[in-house]
Amino acid sequence: MRGPGHMRVVQKPKSMKKAFKLLLKYLAPYKLIFITVIVFASLSAVFNILGPRLLGQITNEVQLGIFNTAGINFDRIYEIVFILIVLYALSYVFNVLQGVIVTRTTQKITKKMRSDVFDKIDKVPLKYFDQTSHGDTLSRMSNDIDLISQAVNSSITQIFTSITLLVGILVMMIIVSWQLALVALISLPLSSFIMRFIMKKSQTYFRKQQKTLGALNGHIEEAFTGQQILRAYQAEDKFLNVFDQHNDDLYESAWKSQFFSGLMFPIMNFVGNLSYMLIAVFGGLLAVRRTILIGDIQSMLQYVRNFNQPLGSIAQSLTQFQSALAATERVFEFLNLEEMDPEDRTLKLKNVQGHVSFKHVKFGYEPDKEIIHDFSLDVKPGQKVAIVGPTGAGKTTLVNLLMKFYEVNEGHIEIDGISTKELTRYEVHKLFSMVLQDTWLFHGTVKDNLKYGHPNATDEQIIEAAKTANVHHFIQSLSFGYDHELKENSSISQGQQQLLTIARAMVTDAPMLILDEATSSVDVRTEMLIQEAMDRLMKGRTTFVIAHRLSTIKNADVILVLNEGDIIEMGTHQTLLDKQGFYADLYNSQFDL
Repeated sequence: MRGPGHMRVVQKPKSMKKAFKLLLKYLAPYKLIFITVIVFASLSAVFNILGPRLLGQITNEVQLGIFNTAGINFDRIYEIVFILIVLYALSYVFNVLQGVIVTRTTQKITKKMRSDVFDKIDKVPLKYFDQTSHGDTLSRMSNDIDLISQAVNSSITQIFTSITLLVGILVMMIIVSWQLALVALISLPLSSFIMRFIMKKSQTYFRKQQKTLGALNGHIEEAFTGQQILRAYQAEDKFLNVFDQHNDDLYESAWKSQFFSGLMFPIMNFVGNLSYMLIAVFGGLLAVRRTILIGDIQSMLQYVRNFNQPLGSIAQSLTQFQSALAATERVFEFLNLEEMDPEDRTLKLKNVQGHVSFKHVKFGYEPDKEIIHDFSLDVKPGQKVAIVGPTGAGKTTLVNLLMKFYEVNEGHIEIDGISTKELTRYEVHKLFSMVLQDTWLFHGTVKDNLKYGHPNATDEQIIEAAKTANVHHFIQSLSFGYDHELKENSSISQGQQQLLTIARAMVTDAPMLILDEATSSVDVRTEMLIQEAMDRLMKGRTTFVIAHRLSTIKNADVILVLNEGDIIEMGTHQTLLDKQGFYADLYNSQFDL
């Protein structure tokens, strides 16, 4: 029950053009929907644009009526009011429709993208996860996709709405008074310069914020998952100092990025107020000369007030979209990773005996760093093979190759005379039950955890396996027995978790077994109980055991002593002790302490 997770936020894409093309390609199936959304959003904006002009006409009708002996034309005013109501109602309807459509579509895209990333996880070689922090992958699946979702949901429609508003307001200002329109346009170059300066400045700090937040979250996760070790070695102050450094760096970059991006609207409002003031002054002069009416000035003031708003919205949307493109780049970087070779093999092993042969196997995680050198071994059906050796000797690597988590560089691994190259990874995995050093129990009931490798297992099979693993009594002591729900904070000891994973391997009932430090996390008494259960489980099954505690493998049929990827000794426990070689030194060192 463990969960890694380093997080991140936003940054500037390495190649905005490439990221944009990737996003467009992914959104291509929804292009008709987005065109509809853009049309609806634009229509909503157009209907709103007409509002100030009509309101100005009402004022003009009142002004003309006051100076006209015929009086105010209320019929015309009522007509304008009715048109206004219809326009605002249509604007509202189109706005709601585009909002509903884009929200539903965005969630569909988000769902599909998460599914694609999750599906990709099963296709990416294990090498990727060995070389990449788990949190980085989790971040792409959560933070990055959320950023894309937010940008698609709001930025696309906002950009087109703002452009429509900008063009529409400009056209209406020219229609009302081209002289006042020229006065209003004086602020446009200034606004553009300010937006460009702020975007450039804030992005520098956004990138730094991104990098720092990723480091901070990684440090927090490391401290959280390693609390016992951290306290045991009195490393709290050291971790706190590193945290404070990351936190201070994040504070500096965060407040500066937010400060500069937050300047956008206040400054734009200031520029807008300058235009507002100029329109009021020059409009008044034109009204005195009877060039325009008061209602026209009213319309112009409203248009000028709204003119800088779409500029700010476009700038904000572009900033958000820029961050989304960075997220797109990361998501598609993962989606475009090299996948494991497709497997179209149909060969299936039946009545597996468990005869395993390593024939001149060579392997290295890096092409130029070979760690398994011309390894050969013949394991008879039902034999218990123990693999021992110092750290880095290649013990776990052999298991990775046997399970086909990695492909051998040279040579073959055969099961019952059939090379694993002729079998799919899925078929190979079905042949083994595994009990790893790091216990893994997922959120769910005890029963669900035990039948994870055998979904159709009966209650009788589950209980029998639990009894064999000496964990039945413990399960019955839980609140709901086998239906007890395991959670991340469940108070289950490491030893009890180990027993549950062993019971799970028993339920799976695969023809072969792999134990990787299977008893390294339990006490001596539990180890003895497990050893008895394991002996019963391993009877008739080919078993590979990796252990540092050599006392647990005395009864192995053959013990392989590995060092630097080579078998330096091989034999039974007693035979190897009599040789007084490397194994004997390892064994004696554990009991001489």
